[in-house]
Amino acid sequence: MSRLMDTDELARYLKLEKQTIYNWLHQKKISGIKVGHVWRFDKKSVDEWLNSQMVEARTKTLIP
Repeated sequence: MSRLMDTDELARYLKLEKQTIYNWLHQKKISGIKVGHVWRFDKKSVDEWLNSQMVEARTKTLIP
């Protein structure tokens, strides 16, 4: 397991509000580990999840 981040660190990393992180947890859009009353997030898993969310742009083909 790589570095663990708390909710504040993850929100800063993703440039989101903390409430968005909690909403995503509730909606099961993102995974976390609850240690006591505190959520932790594996940075490597978050990065893999981000990569899986990538939408690739298409290039237009010009008709000659």
